Amino acid sequence: MRPTRSWLPLFVGIALSWGSAFIFIKSGLEFLTPIGVAFSRYALGGLAMLLFALRRQVRFPHNRRELGHIFVLSLFQSSLYGVLMALAQTQVTSALAGIAGALVPLMTFLAIVFVFRSEKMTREQIVGLVIGLLGTLVILGVWQGFGDVPAWALFALLGCTICYGLSYPYTKKYILPHGTAPEALVATQFGFSAATLLPVFLFFGVREAPSSVNQVLSMVALGILCTGISFVWNFRLIALAGSLIASTVIYFVPIVAITISVVFTSEELTWFELVGCGVVLLGAAVGQGRLRLKSR
Repeated sequence: MRPTRSWLPLFVGIALSWGSAFIFIKSGLEFLTPIGVAFSRYALGGLAMLLFALRRQVRFPHNRRELGHIFVLSLFQSSLYGVLMALAQTQVTSALAGIAGALVPLMTFLAIVFVFRSEKMTREQIVGLVIGLLGTLVILGVWQGFGDVPAWALFALLGCTICYGLSYPYTKKYILPHGTAPEALVATQFGFSAATLLPVFLFFGVREAPSSVNQVLSMVALGILCTGISFVWNFRLIALAGSLIASTVIYFVPIVAITISVVFTSEELTWFELVGCGVVLLGAAVGQGRLRLKSR
């Protein structure tokens, strides 16, 4: 594994961009349907990365095997995930959507152990995952229940975590070995996703005309920054740090999502959200090897 300092800036950048995505999705849902939000973010993100990749003159995927794996990745990491997340956010808050994503490292762990068997787990990583999961449950305040949130919305969020949990080891095993530049990978993946969603978008994508410039700018930020650029960072992070450590960036997403919700929507922080964030940070530190566990 490369030194921590080589991948830490990518780790922080992804956490900030993905943590802010949920509030942009909420804004987009004011004039687009969930299908419309998903299509728009991947069309914009894919187009931005296509132009960037062309400018850098990087090699695009060309053989059928690589293209096939990228297409499969596009189905569950972007197409299905994008629709499920936007659909869930018609019923849940941006903060809750961000918090639910913290289950991704656990799903990644299960995928690595039982599906791909591609990486060896260390004791620190397992302990860190458990601590991070406990911290997420504290942030959520599970002892209070889920209030009026419908069960289908929670299952949609669970589906999102499964999609991302599978995507990390799948990318590590089937995508990165081809050596294609991240910009070309992202442009190709999102091109597949946009093409997949386009037929449905044409009929069911737009709810009404946007009523403000902020709504349009939210979708632009969601597509270019939170989707296009951040996914390039994500490919690089997986290559540098491995799929499990890369997936732990999701533990920081709830912290960013909650902070943005408090600042921009005037939501109040509870004591257990603050405590839970501290536990999450502890879990991430242990899982990344910053706090070594003593051996007997």
